[in-house]
Amino acid sequence: MALLERVSTLVRANLNDLIDKAEDPEKMIKQVILDMENQLLQVKTQVAIAIADQHLLQKKQKENEDAGKEWVRKAELAVDKKQDDLARVALERSFSYKELGENFAQQVVDQRSQVETLKTALSKLEQKLAEARNKSDLLIAQHRRSRALGKASDARMKITDDTKSASFDRMKHKVAREEAVSQAKAELITDSVDDKFAALEKEDAINKLLAEMKNKRAAG
Repeated sequence: MALLERVSTLVRANLNDLIDKAEDPEKMIKQVILDMENQLLQVKTQVAIAIADQHLLQKKQKENEDAGKEWVRKAELAVDKKQDDLARVALERSFSYKELGENFAQQVVDQRSQVETLKTALSKLEQKLAEARNKSDLLIAQHRRSRALGKASDARMKITDDTKSASFDRMKHKVAREEAVSQAKAELITDSVDDKFAALEKEDAINKLLAEMKNKRAAG
């Protein structure tokens, strides 16, 4: 039946493989446990139904066997009373009940086999569920440690990444260059002021020389 196939799949499932392949291991193992609990409840229900059916079949088997025996007794009574026709009818009834009893007996055997199959599946699923519950905390803790180590490794790789280092060096050179440019601009401003004062002094000197030259020329 489909239920036993689902149970068999859960029992055969390798929890470690499921965790390794899952995108979200914690969610996966919780879902697996939930599935097992749901299937366990269904199997328990099926076991109870199967046992009830077995008891019912056994009851029907006994009723038909008892009815067959009763018609045999009636046939014997008819024979004692020299009523062969009535005895024949009683024996036919007895034969019919005997056949029904045998059919029910076979069904009881088949039903008992099904009950045992369901009980075995129930036992295996209970063991698997206990294993999953016991492993869940351990597996989740292992996953979290693995994830934390992975993040730490990624962080170290980012710190030591040549590309990142090169970018940092380029940024450092850029800052140094900007500082040099700013210093040069400041020096240019200072040089410009000095030049202005030098030009004024030069103009004064030239004006003085020109005045002296005019005076000399006028005197001559």
